[in-house]
Amino acid sequence: MRAPNPSAPPAVAADQLDATLARQGYAVLGATAVRDWLGLDAAALEALRPAWEDLPADRYLKDGGRYRRRRHGCFIVDGEAVQPVPPRAHYQPLEYNALHGGMRRWFAPLTDALLGQPASTRLLQRTAAVASALKGARRWYVEAHPFRIDTTGGIGRPTPEGAHRDGVDLVAVFLVARHGIKGGESRVFEADGPNGQRFTLTEPWSVLLLDDARVIHETTPIQPLVEGQLGWRDTLVLTYRAGGFLGDDEAGAVAPASAPAPRA
Repeated sequence: MRAPNPSAPPAVAADQLDATLARQGYAVLGATAVRDWLGLDAAALEALRPAWEDLPADRYLKDGGRYRRRRHGCFIVDGEAVQPVPPRAHYQPLEYNALHGGMRRWFAPLTDALLGQPASTRLLQRTAAVASALKGARRWYVEAHPFRIDTTGGIGRPTPEGAHRDGVDLVAVFLVARHGIKGGESRVFEADGPNGQRFTLTEPWSVLLLDDARVIHETTPIQPLVEGQLGWRDTLVLTYRAGGFLGDDEAGAVAPASAPAPRA
């Protein structure tokens, strides 16, 4: 008998998502289960992918890297109602992000290429339903982060801050694409216990969902499969928080008419 692959994600069926997340603090859906969960076909999800070809560089990286590109958008989701929020800073306290916490980071907004697709609204609605099943029905304050981590300089770090929590109620990490890379292993640990799980998402539009109060997570660095050839890992990270956005009590959380540009 062939031994199981220790890097294979512990994926469950769509109808097991809520129970699995409640039991262990995280859950993984493969691509087929994601389509079942969302009620979408593969073409609807693939229509989102071109948006990852238009992500500006993240100029806030304190490690001096040039391997991360991203945009940022915010929403309030209440049941099926999805309300876009005007541009605002992305903020995390130092207790949740020791590397980039305590600062307001202004990123380029989401594009019509992403927001104009029906799948975008469906993703926000269905993930909100998971958050409500886990924490109780309420209004959710959502931040959406399309990321591209590439191997510029020979290595890319999906989580340069290391193993962390995000200070929210639910985190969803959708793998959009992997190209020409090795690494990028997801690691999930109990926040208050010894247990952990490690695996690698490889299927486009598979997802890892995390109860942020119960688990700590990170993703290992990526490297090119072929030396000298650029590789990348594209993800969509959605975070859900009850009661308001992180940074609502911080001055300058909402963008002025022209948000300050980060220093190069």
